[in-house]
Amino acid sequence: MSKAVSTILSHEKIQHKTRRIAYQILESNVNETEIIIAGIAGNGYTFAKKIKNQLAAICDADIILCEVKIDKKNPLNEVTTSIESDDYANKSIVLVDDVLNSGSTLIYGIRHFLDVPLKQFKTAVLVNRNHKRFPVKADYKGISLSTSLNEHVQVEFGKEDRAYLA
Repeated sequence: MSKAVSTILSHEKIQHKTRRIAYQILESNVNETEIIIAGIAGNGYTFAKKIKNQLAAICDADIILCEVKIDKKNPLNEVTTSIESDDYANKSIVLVDDVLNSGSTLIYGIRHFLDVPLKQFKTAVLVNRNHKRFPVKADYKGISLSTSLNEHVQVEFGKEDRAYLA
C-alpha cells in the first residue's frame, strides 16, 4: 500500500514565496552593494538560484551566488564553498536550503561561515518543519509546518516546482 501524497506548495505558491523571501532579504540589506546568496548543494542551491534571480530583478546590489557543499551523512567532514572566503568576508550572507527539518545541515553550514568575519548572516528555507534538534532558525521562510516525525517533506524543482508531504 503506497502512502498518500499531499501537495503543500504548488508551482505558483513556490514562485510567490520565493519573491516574498527576496523582498525580505532586500529589506534587511537595503544599503548593501553586494549580497551573497549561499545555497546548500542540491535543492538548497536550486532554491538559492531562484532567490538570486528574484533579487536581481528588484535591486541594484550585486547578487553573488555561492554553492555550499556539505556531506549530509557526515556533516563533520569539510564544508566547501564555490567562492573563496575572502570573497564573502565582511559581506552580508544568506544561507539557503529547501527544507529545515532537524537543523543539522543548516547548523554545519553556518559553522563554516563563522570562520570569517561577516557583516550580517541570515538563513532562508522554503519549508520549515519545526522539528529542530539544533539551535538554528530560519530568518526567512516560505511556509512553516507542524508535521509528525514519520512524515517526509519533498521539494521538487523543475518545469513545475512543487513541495509535498509523503
